[in-house]
Amino acid sequence: MRTQNRHHKTFAIVLGFILLVLTPLLAFGVTLDDAKQQGLLGERPDGYLGLVKPSASSKTVELMKDINRKRRDVYKGIAEKNNTTLSSVEALAGKKAIKKTPSGQFIMQSDGEWIPKP
Repeated sequence: MRTQNRHHKTFAIVLGFILLVLTPLLAFGVTLDDAKQQGLLGERPDGYLGLVKPSASSKTVELMKDINRKRRDVYKGIAEKNNTTLSSVEALAGKKAIKKTPSGQFIMQSDGEWIPKP
């Protein structure tokens, strides 16, 4: 039981750090923060970014794809290290990302609908 608790704490710390590391300015000419504030990208319950507005620029789409690739790689590593499934890591990451999303930015509901976070 103690070992499992330690793994959960380690998992939470690593995941929090990774989410902070993956959000800086990237070389795409648009930042994740900008795209979220403009309502172009939002957080999904599966731990990945989603396209809120299909009319978003190709740079925004590439930013989203790049971040999602990096997130998936990190999630895989966490799952392997903690001897758990990728889907459980994705779900936990999604909950944490949605919780950290500021009010007014978009989050995806379980039915796939995008709403501004209250």
